[in-house]
Amino acid sequence: MNTALYNPFKNFDFKTDKCFLSGDGFTSPLVTINVLPDWLLSMANLTGNEQIQLLDETIRTYKSLVVPCNSTVYDQFVSPLEDKVALAFGKGYAGVSALPEQDLFNWIGKLMYSFLYIEMQGAIRLQQLSGDGMNMSQGLMHKFGNLHTMLQSIYREVVLEDFTPWSIVVVPLTDTDTAFSFRDEINTLTFSLKFKDFGIIACLQDNGTNKRYHQGLLDFIKEQPLSTQQFEEIAARFFYSAYLFNRLPEYNIIPVNDVVYIDAMPLRGTQNKAIFDAWANKTYGQVLENFWKPWGHTLFEIIKGTYRTNELFC
Repeated sequence: MNTALYNPFKNFDFKTDKCFLSGDGFTSPLVTINVLPDWLLSMANLTGNEQIQLLDETIRTYKSLVVPCNSTVYDQFVSPLEDKVALAFGKGYAGVSALPEQDLFNWIGKLMYSFLYIEMQGAIRLQQLSGDGMNMSQGLMHKFGNLHTMLQSIYREVVLEDFTPWSIVVVPLTDTDTAFSFRDEINTLTFSLKFKDFGIIACLQDNGTNKRYHQGLLDFIKEQPLSTQQFEEIAARFFYSAYLFNRLPEYNIIPVNDVVYIDAMPLRGTQNKAIFDAWANKTYGQVLENFWKPWGHTLFEIIKGTYRTNELFC
């Protein structure tokens, strides 16, 4: 197994000739794995023919979304992680809320990075067709590279030195038969999922800051089961605050033999401004309107509500 620290973003290394996670395409055969695992499609009663639109505007089916993985990495590490998460999902909120956050981070991070891997392939293809070089901000490349480094903990030892790079929230839902759906925002690495009787919200590269930002609201709801509309409001708040988060977390990453040590630098750095830009109710209302499409609330109704109270509008 290759023990060197692999970063595919240095050379836009997103070909299918090596493992998407470890970069190893030599020591064991490669296998292709579904981005949305078979157990999840089966549990959610999905056929795999459901469609999703990627950033390059291509339409793909769930089952067509695959990434290459070293067979040893898959058999010994990825598959056991999937089994653990599948068992938790099968138990609903009780099982998912009992999962270690590291496991949730690895599973959600692997899911989001798999989508990012496929999106990068599409972006490279488009650039090749246009004859232009890749044009992606260094900040995004840095952020994505850090996420990939942290996901190495799926198959090797990664030590986070007295910090967690994520904000993860798991809440119970009143509807115990909620249909599976998920939402992600690659630029901010923010994710939400609802299924059965639980909802998950995750910000993968904020060092826990978004969760602290919304701690008052989280204390208010505690273990109270939420309607799907209430869950989508909380998700909208996290997605919007992740957009307002104006720091690019920096880390000292030190590989020593087979172990990767990661230490977080202070978020404040030399900047005097607040870590979050100012909250604008009108902009947040536009975000919430999108999250609340199934209920048909107009932006005017939402703005009127958000100006009136900082508690749950519904």
